[in-house]
Amino acid sequence: MRRRTGLTHAVVAAALLIGSWAAAGTLPASAQEAPAAADASAPASPALLDAMRRGLGLTRAEAEDRLAAERRATALAPTARKTAGSAYGGAWFDAQSGRLTVAVTPDAGATTVRNLRESGAAVRTVEHTEQQLDTAKSRLDRLDAPAGVASWAVDPAANTVVVNVVEDARTDNDVRAFVHKARAAGPVTVRTVADAPSTFAAGTVGGDPYYTGNVRCSIGFSVHGGFVTAGHCGGVGQQVRGWDGSYIGNFQGSSFPGNDYAWVNVGSGWWTVPVVLGWGTVPDQLVRGSAEAPVGASICRSGSTTRWHCGRVLAKNETVNYAQGAVHQMTKTSVCAEGGDSGGSFISGDQAQGVTSGGWGNCSSGGETWFQPVNEILNRYGLTLHTA
Repeated sequence: MRRRTGLTHAVVAAALLIGSWAAAGTLPASAQEAPAAADASAPASPALLDAMRRGLGLTRAEAEDRLAAERRATALAPTARKTAGSAYGGAWFDAQSGRLTVAVTPDAGATTVRNLRESGAAVRTVEHTEQQLDTAKSRLDRLDAPAGVASWAVDPAANTVVVNVVEDARTDNDVRAFVHKARAAGPVTVRTVADAPSTFAAGTVGGDPYYTGNVRCSIGFSVHGGFVTAGHCGGVGQQVRGWDGSYIGNFQGSSFPGNDYAWVNVGSGWWTVPVVLGWGTVPDQLVRGSAEAPVGASICRSGSTTRWHCGRVLAKNETVNYAQGAVHQMTKTSVCAEGGDSGGSFISGDQAQGVTSGGWGNCSSGGETWFQPVNEILNRYGLTLHTA
C-alpha cells in the first residue's frame, strides 16, 4: 500500500489481482480511498455473495449456505483421506447435496465405509484408487504433447484421467498419437474443449495493474515481505512498477513453464495487507488462511481487467499445455479471465486458493481458467501468507 497526496491507494498483496471471481480485486486509481473491509463475523463479504449470485445463479441465502457447507467439506477432506487409506479414490464437493463425496475402491472394509458416512461424507465405490490415477497422470506428464492437446488431469468423480483435446485438432495425427499413448498409460477419457489455453498477461493499458516492462499483470496475495503472482509475468531480477508508475520491488523468484508462480518483494513506500481489494464500491475481502477447497466448491477471482467473477473448481493437479510449454499441478475452474488478469487472486470464502495463470475464452462468451495453488508457492519459496 502506498500513500499518495494524502489518499490511501492499496497495491498490497491483492492489489492488481487478476480476478478470481470473487474476493479478489484491486482498487482503481480513480478511487478516493480503499473501501471498508468485510465484517469478520459474516460468512463472506457482500461483494463475494453478490459475485456468487451472478456467477452461480444463487440467492444470497443459498450462497451463504453453500459457503458453510464448503467449509465443512474442506475441513473433512483430510480426515476422509486418512480414513479411506489405501482404498481412497479421491473426493469432491457435491453442490446438490452440500456434502463431501469420498470415492473408495471395493476393498474398503465395511468399517471404513461406516466411519466415512458417520463423519458426514457421502461414499461412492469406484474401480481405481487415487494413487493409480495419479500414476497414470504422471506417465502422461512425461509425454511430449502437441499443441492440439490442451490439458490433462485426474477427475475423481469420473474415476479417470481426462485428456482435453482442442475440438478442431481432434483428428490431427500428432493428437491422435498422443491419445493412443495416453490410453496405454492407464484409465483415460478424452474430452474436447473449444480452444487452446493461453496465459493472461497483457500489454500496458489503463486500469490498476502492476507493470514489468510493457507487460501488465495483477497481484495475487500478500506475503510477509512481498506478494505472489504468476511466473510468466516476469523473470528473476526484473523491476516491478505499481499503478502510479513508482518502483515497488523486483521478482525474487519466478518459474515458467513447468510451474507458473513468482514472488515480488515490496518496499520503497509500499507495504502489504491481508486483503483482496474491491473495486471502488466493493468491500474488501479479508484473507484468513489458505485451506484448499475441494473439487466442486465455489471459487471467485478478481483482477485488473475483468474484476469480479465466480465459478466452481473443476479439477486439480491438471497439466496445462501452453504454447511456451507444459505447466503442472494446476487447478482448473469454470471462471473466466482475460489479458491482464494473470497473477491475480483466486479465493474461496476467506481462504486464499491460488494465482491466475491462463485459460481459454473470455468474460463475454465464457471460458475456463487455471490457477497455480498458493500453498505450493508458499512452500517453494518459504513464504508466509499475510492473514488477518
